[in-house]
Amino acid sequence: MSRYRNFGLFLALAAVWGTAFVAIGAGLEYFPPVLFAALRYDIAGVIMLAYAAYVVDGETLLPQGRDQWLLVTIGSVFLIAAYHAFLFVGQQNTTAAAAAIVVSLSPVLTTGFARALVPSDALSAVGLIGVGIGLCGVIVIAQPDPNDLLSANAIATALVFLAAASFALGSVLTRRLDAEMAIETMEAWSMIGGAILMHLLSLGLREPIEPATWLHPNAFWSLAYLALASSALGFLVYFTLLERLGPIEINMVSYVAPVFAAIFGWLLLDEVITGTTVFGFVLIAIGFVLVKRRAIRDEFVNLRATARS
Repeated sequence: MSRYRNFGLFLALAAVWGTAFVAIGAGLEYFPPVLFAALRYDIAGVIMLAYAAYVVDGETLLPQGRDQWLLVTIGSVFLIAAYHAFLFVGQQNTTAAAAAIVVSLSPVLTTGFARALVPSDALSAVGLIGVGIGLCGVIVIAQPDPNDLLSANAIATALVFLAAASFALGSVLTRRLDAEMAIETMEAWSMIGGAILMHLLSLGLREPIEPATWLHPNAFWSLAYLALASSALGFLVYFTLLERLGPIEINMVSYVAPVFAAIFGWLLLDEVITGTTVFGFVLIAIGFVLVKRRAIRDEFVNLRATARS
């Protein structure tokens, strides 16, 4: 029964995170991109901080010491601000499904960054091939024209790729820090810090502030969905599954989410998914399997042992 419950939560998380790309696409018609991302985490950060206060059981909510503050800073800069600023700006000129597929490269990039930052744990030849195949998948999705490398689609895909790279690098840097801090508290302060950074970036970019357009029903529901469902609820489910399933299985969410993004992007935004985009996704998935082949093999062994017992 527990396995079915976990599977149900896994699908729910993939659906919530996959449809987030659709909500971003819908909301970008009413909000400037960086401000949109900042508003999302204004709301989600407060909710996550309240949840952290509930679960830390009397522990202080404020980061303590240099390492914890550095952990929150890295989370704010890379996991929230850089990731979402690049993603929201990039998704102005690409489909929800294409953005979700490029972001699904993040687990491959995470492994690549981890190996690069720890020379004693270098990637094998097969692992390097996997990273290369994954990057080829991004190029296939972008379909860059050598005569027009500054086309809107190529730039949009490059920005979404930078979003995935920012998240991957931030994940590796936070893991390397020896700072014991409740993950809920770290996420909450990272969300709040990231939101502040994005507000400053929005001001620096002189994005227009037009609250009248924010009152449109589609604007309201896209922001509410991103803040409440995709961020607050999504991360709660993620934390639960991370503890139950471990990082290998939960990473697979990245490869199921694009399916939901494609379906709902087609239903709600009339976005068409081309065969080229699907082929790019297949290349990224192959890259993931090659890079994570040992971890996936070990996971299957553990699952078989659990089933027999």
